[in-house]
Amino acid sequence: MAVTTDILRTWRAPRRVMRELLDQGKREDRAVAYLIVFCLLVFIAQWPRLTRRAAGFEIAPGTEPPDLSQLMTYELFAWLMVWPLALYGLAALSHLIAKVLGGAGSFYSARLALFWSLLSSVPLLLLYGLMAGFLGPVSGTQFVGAAWLIGFGYLWLQTLREAEK
Repeated sequence: MAVTTDILRTWRAPRRVMRELLDQGKREDRAVAYLIVFCLLVFIAQWPRLTRRAAGFEIAPGTEPPDLSQLMTYELFAWLMVWPLALYGLAALSHLIAKVLGGAGSFYSARLALFWSLLSSVPLLLLYGLMAGFLGPVSGTQFVGAAWLIGFGYLWLQTLREAEK
């Protein structure tokens, strides 16, 4: 099935979709692709917020607004170099914790659960990025951010349970 179809299905039945992904065999290339696509989409989701900041919104009076190209460069570096490494570490830590709690999965299955959950939750992050760029830090933006956090947490917990089964 298409990844977009699987993302929609994940919101309805995360454990079933995770089982299907695990049944496809150990495909590290697929797991890395999920992570890289997630990181690219989050980078793109940051563009409206960075543009707003470079335009001078939400900065202290008397300070000069930052350069947009500089902000974009830092954000690109963070999302394509730093965050993937941190997320690999988080996946390994989640597997070790699950193993202590009786999990029988592998490091690969824990990585796949985390990376797939992140990719599945990216539509809410794209909406959050738009709201942060156009509206700023208002309550609606914070609500969407909290909804993403709760949604991602739910998806990750369910997919990790299936991966460690």
